[in-house]
Amino acid sequence: MQGDTRWERVVLETERHRIVGHVTLPAEGYRSRLSDLLNREDLNFIPLVNAQVIDLSNGSQPDQRSFVAVGREHIQVAYEDADEGPEA
Repeated sequence: MQGDTRWERVVLETERHRIVGHVTLPAEGYRSRLSDLLNREDLNFIPLVNAQVIDLSNGSQPDQRSFVAVGREHIQVAYEDADEGPEA
C-alpha cells in the first residue's frame, strides 16, 4: 500500500483458530502499532485480507480467504508474523 498506510502480516489466535493475514495500519504515528488496533474501543472486529484460517481442533487443511473479520473479544493471542514481514 502507498501513502499514509501500510500492510502488516499478523497472526491472531482464538480458542479454536489461528488466522494469519494482513491488516492495514497507519505508516507511522498515531495507531500505527498492532496493539493500538487491538485496543480500539470503537472497533469490534479486526479485518484481515489474504487470510489463512487454521482450525486448531483438527488436522484439516488451512482455509484461504480473501477477507475475514475476527471478533476482537475472541482474540487470545496476537502478534506480527516475523517470518513474512510487511507486504503490499
